[in-house]
Amino acid sequence: MDRRSLLRATVAGAGGLALPFTAWSAAYAAPAQNATGPYGPLRAADANGIQLPAGFTSKVIARSRQVVSGTSYVWHDAPDGGAVIPNGSGWIYVSNSEVSSSAGGGASRIVFDANGTVTGASRILSGTNQNCAGGKTPWNTWLSCEEITLGRVWETYPLGGTAVVRPAMGRFKHEAAAADPVRKVIYLTEDETDGRFYRFVPATWGDLSAGTLQVFKAGTATSGSFTWQTVPDPDGSPTQTRYQVSGAKSFNGGEGCHYANDTVWFTTKGDNRVWQVNLLTGTYELAYDDSLVSSGTAPLTGVDNVTGSSYGDLYVAEDGGNMEICLITPDDKISVFLRVTGQGSSELTGPAFTPAGNRLYFSSQRGTSGSSSGGITYCVTGPFRT
Repeated sequence: MDRRSLLRATVAGAGGLALPFTAWSAAYAAPAQNATGPYGPLRAADANGIQLPAGFTSKVIARSRQVVSGTSYVWHDAPDGGAVIPNGSGWIYVSNSEVSSSAGGGASRIVFDANGTVTGASRILSGTNQNCAGGKTPWNTWLSCEEITLGRVWETYPLGGTAVVRPAMGRFKHEAAAADPVRKVIYLTEDETDGRFYRFVPATWGDLSAGTLQVFKAGTATSGSFTWQTVPDPDGSPTQTRYQVSGAKSFNGGEGCHYANDTVWFTTKGDNRVWQVNLLTGTYELAYDDSLVSSGTAPLTGVDNVTGSSYGDLYVAEDGGNMEICLITPDDKISVFLRVTGQGSSELTGPAFTPAGNRLYFSSQRGTSGSSSGGITYCVTGPFRT
């Protein structure tokens, strides 16, 4: 029984509601293994240099240092982490800029109508440094994270409002954030070779101005049980947050983070792993490890940003590798969903689905030039499983 079937059986007595992303159990097939993807093989590269399965098409939405079509706004350099925010019948795509404050670091937005037509674009955060990934909240704000020593989390307001720094969420080399509305916490990754995995417990859900930062405690194995312990000094000075709690588990280069239905997934680039944490049972294990693929070549290397579809598929973007976004299905199979050609000095960032689930946005941070000024933001449209 795969995890989607397990979920359906579990909820059958509660009105038959089937939700995606139930916890992956160690009793099943994890970590993921090579398989043919649900959409079939990739076709030859299209006019944008992107290889996609049959039925899917790509479109360039924006290019760094060029005006976003239909607006007067110049798109930022080095587009990184992103998310889609609902906006009436349309939506907003938000994107970080992973450059220094002097080079224009911060975040921007592109506004779309219900047909996916661009209707506006603007800056939502300025004057910050190396804004890498982040995460959206249930109240439709975007948490933009600084990937620097003593980096901060900024809460931005794509629907309108002034960005606010959230120091209670800790000062460290922030990467990604994922909101858990059930436990009313925000999970946070740290991009250090000995980084930690954290959660922030707000004093009041929906208000990130005050709360408690906690760190993940577990053994050295790749699976087992875990607990959370409060970080005594979230400002990270003089002792950095990752060294304040004895027994806090070390992770090699925390990157993307995604939550859905009592499970949180996060990636670690130093060892090409996707971790899954079962929040109901208090256990963790591997969803993917490139060294544990039993046959063929591991498709996913340089793991980075991660998102999920409404069906229950995980989409993991590569920083390097073959410039691919790979797909991990609910029955723990991994395949390549798309490949960007001719951009080997770049990385893929910011994957995010629209509310309807039929459009996937993402960026190539340095595009064909290999420079932060060459970033390209795309949209892929097609018959995604929903």
